[in-house]
Amino acid sequence: MPRTMWKGAISFGLVTIPVRMYPATEEKTLKFNQLHDEDMGRIKYQRVCAIDGEEVPFEHIVKGYEYSKDRYVILEDEDFAAVPVESNHTIDIHQFVQLEDIDPIYFQKSYYLVPEEIGLKAYTLLRQAMEEDGRVGIAKVALRDKEHLCALRFKDDVFVMETMFWPDEIRAAEFDELGKSVKVRPQELQMAKSLIENMTEDFKPEEYRDEYREALLTVVEKKAAGEEIEVVAPPEESKVVDLMEALKASVAATKKRSGGSGSGSALASDGDGKAAKSSVKAGGRKRATEKKVATG
Repeated sequence: MPRTMWKGAISFGLVTIPVRMYPATEEKTLKFNQLHDEDMGRIKYQRVCAIDGEEVPFEHIVKGYEYSKDRYVILEDEDFAAVPVESNHTIDIHQFVQLEDIDPIYFQKSYYLVPEEIGLKAYTLLRQAMEEDGRVGIAKVALRDKEHLCALRFKDDVFVMETMFWPDEIRAAEFDELGKSVKVRPQELQMAKSLIENMTEDFKPEEYRDEYREALLTVVEKKAAGEEIEVVAPPEESKVVDLMEALKASVAATKKRSGGSGSGSALASDGDGKAAKSSVKAGGRKRATEKKVATG
């Protein structure tokens, strides 16, 4: 079990539920060290004072906020603990909303909230009430010297707290390309919808894996064994450059994967741009094409 990273309470109305917080996710990655190429010694980074150039022991390092040029106010641990906001010690629920009302761009990181034994009944009561109404709690909590907006929901009988970005932390999608006028033909739109329909199925995360990490680990293992590494050339792009032709090829590929039967339908344009209806299977659809298709 991971180490408890925070202890506090969920608060809604006059009800308080003591909880412990645990990280809900763990990033999987290969870790590399920086080495000196001549003797394979590991590269170390030292805490050096910018004024005298001397290394500073950890016990002499303090945390300061620069309020003007080269002028700092020093804050100790007790200063952070004394910040006069409720979210410093509680996850204070301010309102309940529907999950679909929250744009996923706001979600940041996930944590499990586990009840202390004394709060188990209130924890269970809140869970059942939220589940029956399909609600998500919107709250605030202070973690690591920062107050977070967060969403509380349930997964497998445990509260999951999703920390969220503040509205002013979301960058506006202001790109010149998005302001250009583009005309989409009805046939292209229908073909794109058919492709999406062909590729629609239930989300099964267990079917996905980090292929890059697996391949990189294979390279590491081969080099460790003294084997020669074969450099694989990137696949050539298809010569298809017409958008409609690319859509046709993609729909045909997904239709072939699905067996060409079922309740769904795909529309393929003929040479005159007219749509011809084809029966396709609605489930079990995978990627549209084996190769990348360049479109124009």
